[in-house]
This record gives sequence, structure tokens and C-alpha cells, in this order.
Amino acid sequence: MRIGIFTDTYYPQVNGVVTSILMLEKELRNLGHEVYIFTTSNPKAKDLSENIFRLPSMPFIFLPAYRIAFFCSPKMLRKIKNFNLDIIHTQTEFSIGLFGKMVSKFLKIPMVHTYHTMYEDYVHYIANGYFFKPKAAQKLSKIFCNMAKDVIVPTQKTKDCLLAYGVKKPIEIIPTGIELEKFMDCVSPEKIMNLKKNLGLKTSDFVILFLGRVAKEKSIDVLISQMPNIIKKVESAKLLIVGGGPYLEKLKDLSHNLCMSENIFFTGEIPWQQINLYYKLADVFVTASISETQGLTCIEAMASEVPVICKNDPSVQNLIKDKKNGFLFDDAKELSGIVYNLKQNRQLKEKITSNAKITVNGLSCNSFAKSVQNIYYQVVQNEYKKRMTNA
Repeated sequence: MRIGIFTDTYYPQVNGVVTSILMLEKELRNLGHEVYIFTTSNPKAKDLSENIFRLPSMPFIFLPAYRIAFFCSPKMLRKIKNFNLDIIHTQTEFSIGLFGKMVSKFLKIPMVHTYHTMYEDYVHYIANGYFFKPKAAQKLSKIFCNMAKDVIVPTQKTKDCLLAYGVKKPIEIIPTGIELEKFMDCVSPEKIMNLKKNLGLKTSDFVILFLGRVAKEKSIDVLISQMPNIIKKVESAKLLIVGGGPYLEKLKDLSHNLCMSENIFFTGEIPWQQINLYYKLADVFVTASISETQGLTCIEAMASEVPVICKNDPSVQNLIKDKKNGFLFDDAKELSGIVYNLKQNRQLKEKITSNAKITVNGLSCNSFAKSVQNIYYQVVQNEYKKRMTNA
């Protein structure tokens, strides 16, 4: 098949959506498909593939790390027509996604959409939520999803939300996979020791890891606020926050105000190719976020054999079984007790990581791509039957 993926976010940006798209693109090519990427321009981009097309864009005024494309020229539309795409797969509801919908309509190519983001949790970025309310975000999601032939979501939580918004099109649950080998492969102790040293960590430190975008909706402040309680029980505990984002300076200020600067470390953004090393140096992975459509970083941590502690939320309830392959907490005050138990009880840690590894074995990127491929085939076949019926 000839597949066009339309996305506002793409490499060299670093986030969960980009990771998912890069993985899907790679695996679809491995399955023998031709994949064309249509995305925003980026001054840092150095594309080596001739199948990547970047449209003129500008930074989004409310979130400069993200970009909004200008309206595309008829010349680009003609170029896309020559590719004879079989299917369009949009990965955004905004500029490039709208362009993808336009291409779908004008060239009569069926469109599939992946819904990645619960926008009602992000409206605070636009004028502090004064003008763009959660209801508006829900309406936008409903309208765009209803323009697709099929909608792909990673979890039942996301499907339930879209149904509540009023989405009428078929919704398929396909959990995003990961490159299991990348996280399961062994890393030499020397590499881990050198990374700890470079970060200012001691060999004896008990490392609590958060890895992801440093933003308000990730609730990293909840983790930082609990560090004084955690240290009372585990003196060697250090919180390592890996990632960049708009909330970084505020979290550093919070850390300072709690007199925790010596116990909390911020790395800033790191290349995606290196993140497996950060999982490997961790003793436990923790997240308090409830804004996820899927806990992709939880899956990566589980594959890395790192015990996972998550805020109890529908996005992870199908993944994490409390006290079996990870831990769920309702009240942040529970964190110190869970961390202490993992520090003291080696058998508990081994049991959790062993069960977690079994859980993620079925979440390979190849399985994910094959499931998406099946949706493509189904949609194209349905469109062909419809045209034959109407002929």
C-alpha cells in the first residue's frame, strides 16, 4: 500500500506522539508498504528520507515548541496526487490534520485517524483556559473524528471519552507498541555508573525516575511534593526528572522551596535514542499523570525491568495490576510506603518486574503495525465495495 501519514509533530521533536509515529512508519516499511510523511517545517530537522515533506510553518504562539503549518499550496496537492496514495492516516486534529482531511476529500482517498491527546487536559495552554474551554476541546475532537472512516485509540478510556463526546465512526482500540528489544537489551554496568556520575548521582542512591514531557498536566509537582516524606523512609532516595517542557523552571523553583534541590535532579530534554539508559539506572519509575491516553513510558519502564508506580487512572488499569506487575496509588501519600517496600523487599521487586515483563511481551511495535495495517485494508476494502455498489 501507499500510505500518507499527516502529523504536526515529527522528529526532531521528542514526545510520545512522535515516538509512536516513527515506530509505525518504520514497521510499515518493514511490512513492504510505501510511507510518505507530511509534517511541519522545523529549523532543526535534517531529513535523510526523500519521502518526508515539510510544509511551511511557524511556532504555535501559546506553545512555541509546537508548530502550526500555513495553508498548503495547490502545488503540494498536485504532488500528493501523483503518489497515488491508497490511504491517509492523520495523527493530529490541527493544521496538518486539516490538510490531510482536505487531501482526502479532493482526491477521494479514505482517511483513518489516530486520536492521541485528551485536549480537555491541555486547554490551560491557550490564554490560561479563558477562551478555549474543555467543552470546545471535546467538540473539536468530535467533529474531526467524525470526518474519518475509522478512528484508532490506544485504550478503552480514550474510546469511552470519544463516545461520550458524540463520535459516531468506528473506534478501534490498538495499544501503541514499543521496540521491546531496545528496552530489554542489557546495558553494561560501566555505562550506568558513568551516567550516574555525570548526573551527579552516587552509586548507592535509590533512583526514582520520571521520564516524559515536563508539563503541568503530567502532575510532576505531586511527585516533588512527596519527596520529603519519601526521604524520611528512604534516605538514599533521589528523584530524577528526565525531559524538557514548559513547566521545567516552575518545578525547579518548587524543588528549591521544599529544600529538595540536593535530592531532585533535572536532565532537560535528552535524545530519544538514549532514553533506555535512563530507565536502566532507575530503581523505580513513578508517574502521577492522569492526562494520558496510554501510559507509553510505563510500558517502556516495564520492559526495562523497572517497577512501575502509577496514579490510579483508566489509562493504565488494563496495563497495571496493583501489587502484581506494578503499583497503583489513589493518594500521593501512599508513595513513600510503596517506595520503602520496594527498597526493602528484593523478592517483591523481582516478582513485580518478572510479571511486568510478561505483560509487555505482546506489545511489540511489529504487532502494533500489523493491527494498524489491518485497519487500512478493512477501510480500503469497504470503500471499494461502496464504490462498486454505487457504480
